[in-house]
Amino acid sequence: MDASQTGVAVPEQHVQDGRIILNVSYSATSRLDLANDAISFDARFGGVPRSVRVPIAAVLGIYARETGEGLVFPADEYTPPGDGPPAEPPAPPEAPSPPPAGRPSLKIVK
Repeated sequence: MDASQTGVAVPEQHVQDGRIILNVSYSATSRLDLANDAISFDARFGGVPRSVRVPIAAVLGIYARETGEGLVFPADEYTPPGDGPPAEPPAPPEAPSPPPAGRPSLKIVK
C-alpha cells in the first residue's frame, strides 16, 4: 500500500520506503469496512489499538498469505469518481489466455 497517498491513515512507524503491508484478515481487524472508495478497520500495532483508513487508489496489491497468490495493480488503474473527463464505456472483454505454466494466477468467479 502506498502510504504517501492523500487520505491514508496508518501508523507511520510501520511505513518503510513509503509503503506498508497490512494484514486485513478477520482475526487481525475489527470493524472492517470494504467500501468503494476506501478500506477502513481497527487493528493493533505493537499492542496499541489504531484506526486505519486506506483509499482504494493507495492499494498497490492484494495477496493471500496462505497461498502466496495475488495480484499487483498498475499505479494508474484507479481514478476516483468525478476526477477527470468521463470515461468511455469499456470494450467487451477478450477471451482470457491461459496463464503461463508454473506461475500463480487468479480467475474471476461469478
